[in-house]
Amino acid sequence: MVLSDQLANKIAKHFQRLYGERFSEAIVNEVYKIIRENLPAKNSKASLWSQQDIIMITYGDTILSEKKTPLKALHELLYKYIGDVITCIHILPFFPYSSDDGFSVMDYMEVNPVLGEWDDIKAIAANYDLMADLVINHVSQQHQWFINYRNHAEPGMDYFITPDPQLDFTTVVRPRSTPLLTQYQTVNGLRHVWTTFSEDQIDLDFSNPAVLTEMIKVFLFYLRQGIRIIRLDAIAFLWKKIRTSCLHLPETHEVVKLLRTIGTAVNPDFLLITETNVPNQENLSYFGTGDEAHMVYQFSLPPLLLYTLFSGNAIYLVHWLSSMTDPGEYCTFLNFTASHDGIGMRPLEGLLPADEKNNMLECMKQFGGRVSLKRNPDGTESVYEINITYFDALKGTSAGLDNLQVNRFLCSQIIMMALKGIPAFYIHSLLATANDYAGMEKTGRLRSINRRKYSDSEIESLLGTENSSQFIFRELKRLIKLRQTSTAFHPNSSQIVHTVDSCFVAFTRSHPETGEKIHCISNISREPAEFDAQSLYEEDTVLFDLIQNRSVDCNEGTITIDSYQTMWLELYPQ
Repeated sequence: MVLSDQLANKIAKHFQRLYGERFSEAIVNEVYKIIRENLPAKNSKASLWSQQDIIMITYGDTILSEKKTPLKALHELLYKYIGDVITCIHILPFFPYSSDDGFSVMDYMEVNPVLGEWDDIKAIAANYDLMADLVINHVSQQHQWFINYRNHAEPGMDYFITPDPQLDFTTVVRPRSTPLLTQYQTVNGLRHVWTTFSEDQIDLDFSNPAVLTEMIKVFLFYLRQGIRIIRLDAIAFLWKKIRTSCLHLPETHEVVKLLRTIGTAVNPDFLLITETNVPNQENLSYFGTGDEAHMVYQFSLPPLLLYTLFSGNAIYLVHWLSSMTDPGEYCTFLNFTASHDGIGMRPLEGLLPADEKNNMLECMKQFGGRVSLKRNPDGTESVYEINITYFDALKGTSAGLDNLQVNRFLCSQIIMMALKGIPAFYIHSLLATANDYAGMEKTGRLRSINRRKYSDSEIESLLGTENSSQFIFRELKRLIKLRQTSTAFHPNSSQIVHTVDSCFVAFTRSHPETGEKIHCISNISREPAEFDAQSLYEEDTVLFDLIQNRSVDCNEGTITIDSYQTMWLELYPQ
């Protein structure tokens, strides 16, 4: 397949912007060769996304079985309990690894044999859109590249960053409180190597074009395996320059643009998502001008929504939602409340007063949560994330524990799934998992509190008997199916946020072509409240609540909404 002149020129410009005088025709020609070997792919989808799209996030070994590999056990769970309610599965790194539950990759091209094999991945991809991580910023110290570096061998001896430890690194933004540089013995003596996240996660040097070329090979290999959505892990830290923050550098954005250009050329159905757990405006910058990520995580949503339900005060969440701009036809948000990581606190910067945030943090500790810290440029430490399951984070409010945990948790999930974008449910939210203290004690890592592993027999018991987890699982499935029936919830449908009483989160979703319109109203307080329906419709209008499947008479001008109840209102069908 011949690479078009237009595509070739576009790729060359990306490389020129990245490497300037170091731009090499030989390197770019190598990239062209890699791309030609992967062209073309048939465009099988009518559009990039629709209201049908729902993502489930899971580790490959969340479900364990004595009789089958974890990936086969996961596939069985999907077949038996999930079906077509979920359309996309994000399997967190399933490669051989040495630490960090998969994010210290030893081999990008192999499936961890403990989990299964590529045929298991492809089998899941045959039934669902598949999202996978390109752990692009760093490799394990046991990766062959780093072994080669220590032995001064190719490939790898010039793939890593080894600055003079006497340089000034105070401007570097850190996500951890561990040292930035780690000492390693090599055949050339002791070297200080850049390690943003841990001593076992060695940052790659993308100022070397050969490193980027290798990553393009990995990227295209994943697309060939049937992976549709590529998640760029820790992408914000990719490019390093001394005396800068080493965060969101222009070269980092250029690499994202390059990968989108290549991925779209190879497979027009491909989607790119960036993982950037940073303040809101920094996060949104990864849309670029519609030429970077197709999707960005709404990292501010989990902590803001948690605060809203914890405090009974919707003001800050409503203000943030009102400030959101439309990302455009070919970009959208990934909405979520929980993931394999903790609930990030940096995305709250500028959105919530410090005293309110501190009050929430203290209460989360009372609910069994833990707090992870990060290192600041001045050497001090500050809160990076709360480690707690989202279900247990909502076991009470600022007033203390109560018996409304299930209702409060469901309210959080319903608000999330109705917002503009594509909803993503962490498997432990679908299962209403409680804090896993035993897992945390076993690993010694705070994040393990939200990474419980279930046996397949435990899943049978959990979802086969009457309990709160089964109720929440069934109810979420019902609500997802309901959401999927209306184009008002299409990711590109408009969203108008209403500023009403502080106990309500209210917004309207409407599709410009079908005309479908749904008013989403949630009471986020512990008491029933009166909502002014006249702010939505003229007097004497009869509405229909899709969630309760009943008409709602607005003749009195107000609607009574119970504590933590949500209504999805449309005009009563004639």
